[in-house]
Amino acid sequence: MMEALSPANIGLLLFGIFFVLLLIGSPIMVALGVATMACFIVLDIDLSLMIERAFASLTAFPLMALPAFVLAGSLMEAAGVSRRLVHVAENIVGPTPGGLAISTTLSCVFFGAISGSGPATTAAVGMLMIPAMAKRGYNVGYAAAATATAGGIGIIIPPSIPFITYGLCTGASIGDLFIAGFMPGLLIGLFIVFYVIYYFARHDNSNLCIEAYTQELRSKGFLRILKEGFWALLAPVIILGGIYGGIVSPTEAAGVSVVYALLIGVVAYREINFKKFIKCLVDTGHTATPVMLILGICIVFGRVLSMLRIPQTLATFVTSNIESKIAVLLAINLFLLVAGMLMDTIPCILILAPIFLPIVQAYNVDIVHFGILMTCNLAIGFVTPPIGTNLFVAQSLTKIPITRIAKHAVPFLAMFLVALLVITFVPSVSLWLPSVLSK
Repeated sequence: MMEALSPANIGLLLFGIFFVLLLIGSPIMVALGVATMACFIVLDIDLSLMIERAFASLTAFPLMALPAFVLAGSLMEAAGVSRRLVHVAENIVGPTPGGLAISTTLSCVFFGAISGSGPATTAAVGMLMIPAMAKRGYNVGYAAAATATAGGIGIIIPPSIPFITYGLCTGASIGDLFIAGFMPGLLIGLFIVFYVIYYFARHDNSNLCIEAYTQELRSKGFLRILKEGFWALLAPVIILGGIYGGIVSPTEAAGVSVVYALLIGVVAYREINFKKFIKCLVDTGHTATPVMLILGICIVFGRVLSMLRIPQTLATFVTSNIESKIAVLLAINLFLLVAGMLMDTIPCILILAPIFLPIVQAYNVDIVHFGILMTCNLAIGFVTPPIGTNLFVAQSLTKIPITRIAKHAVPFLAMFLVALLVITFVPSVSLWLPSVLSK
């Protein structure tokens, strides 16, 4: 059978079946599984090998970090961590034009350092900040757009579930990816903050944030709010400090984060009871199980690509026809932006990373830098229709038309894109911190 079909034809069969099934509405997991199974049959490979390899991929030690970080994020939310982080962020910003919108971005950075998920960050911060901004006179569409866009930082600031996925399918160090994501996440947040300050300076709405800030300070006081948020602020320090300091691996840090979340939820804040704990376990199962199943199938899908040498062939074609590294990176960025609009982040990484990696490596792009670049591109997909997961989360919190939120999100996305260009063509933004900490 293999002699009758060339690797190129088998590759066309693989992607043809995959895209046809997607177009008729099949779940990604089914489309990947059927396409891979068809190639196994054409290649005359025992189908039991597909199951064995998929199962073996799910037993990898680094993969244990994925459900553990999802559980930690759920426990942190149940413990009231997001509420306390928001209060601290509000008072750090103080009476700055657009203070509540800025503190929303800061809160997303804080919570992203715990959850590793864009939609989870948007939901946790949005349920507190969107009503608060609406109460202070902010346009609801603007408030929802600010939260949805900043929520994308949740998968860039470590720990990040997409970084774990990328590391598993490419062999990149997950610890290095975590360290490398810190500066790009802050840079994106900084660009969003610049736009917020510009917007409110132009519209002269500074009274909105000053009123919110002075009322909060008058009722509680900054030191008291800082004291209440101490254990919440300590969470990212423990998780990331352990990884950056070489004390624990990312997988071990995930276990530590679960234990810490339970301790502060049960002992410090006393907001987690048995019923909430069971709910967190159920929510984690609902979130992590589909990702794990897709990951197992995608790894087998990637093995088929490697057997057919599709990534290597594509890399040879690109390098022999395009000399400009800038042109290649811009083209890949554009492709990833479109892919992020049409597919979820995890499947995108699992399918596209093995294909693009040989191409960018041919142009001497660092494997860790490309992981950051890829994740930043796909983070924009959280705020772009038709998938736009963060948009739908924000819409569910506000009950306003999603088109209204998307319209207000355009300037925020522009800032995100400017930051993406900096991250793409200034690799030191991603690689400086890993190089310093590795010495």
